[in-house]
Amino acid sequence: MKSIINSKTAFARFNLLNLSYTLLVILWGAFVRASGSGAGCGDHWPLCNGEVIPTPEKLQTLIEFAHRATSGISLILVVLGFLWALKLAEKHSMVRRVAFITVMAIILEALLGAALVLLKLVEFDQSLARVISISLHLVNTLFLLASVTTLTYISRELKYFGPMKDRFIPRSKLFWSAAIVFAVLGVTGAITALGDTLFPSATLMSGMAQDFKPGAHFLVRLRAIHPFLAMLWIGVVFTWSRDLETLDLKGIRALLLGLVITQFLVGFLNWALMAPNTLQLLHLLVADLVFISLWISGLKYETRESCIQA
Repeated sequence: MKSIINSKTAFARFNLLNLSYTLLVILWGAFVRASGSGAGCGDHWPLCNGEVIPTPEKLQTLIEFAHRATSGISLILVVLGFLWALKLAEKHSMVRRVAFITVMAIILEALLGAALVLLKLVEFDQSLARVISISLHLVNTLFLLASVTTLTYISRELKYFGPMKDRFIPRSKLFWSAAIVFAVLGVTGAITALGDTLFPSATLMSGMAQDFKPGAHFLVRLRAIHPFLAMLWIGVVFTWSRDLETLDLKGIRALLLGLVITQFLVGFLNWALMAPNTLQLLHLLVADLVFISLWISGLKYETRESCIQA
């Protein structure tokens, strides 16, 4: 056991496992919203219907409680990763810094989730406050993914366990343009998914007519923005991919563009088939994988450019 704790290889594998588990928790959270189970534990938090371990009287309670349990495990894993980083890495190392940032991200994620429950911004709530809350939740989820991805990436290199003055983050303006557009696209995607859940359409044509109907609820009208932003995102990410090619980062470029194309196709099917839950979850999974590959492309670009300048 002691040899595992002192193993940097085991630490790197742990971070990869934690990243994979984080994706599962995110997907289950989306399923909570899609299944209308956000109020499954009532307005209690962290207890569920006033109990530590509730006796589920309905499926929604079981779904919501499972999400809270898996989220709690995610928090424990991130904290364990931070403590492990303190054991393996030196003071002022990049590994310690990123591990600490990851803890901050998961705590903020838990607080935002708690706010949704305590403010009753769940289930059938159609307020602007809910839109703002899920938008903040989505942005912080990307922040969490970025921090866990960075920790996974740098834990494979011994140099990041030693003291470093410079912060290891992507500095390309074009990369950040792609990341910001993706975040805005993700926010509109979350709003679109909420609108599809609260205002389902019987047919594709009726749904399109509903989007542009005068007097329609703002959640319905906002659904039309997402496809246009998706086109902008594709243009920006393809431009960014050219920079990757100039530094001979063909592997991550191919992965990123392949996932972007897959994301577009799944998104089109999701729209054409009127957003069934399975396709919504698949669309979210591919979107998260796109973001992870985008973030890794930024890290690889920074590493390669630093080596060239050196």
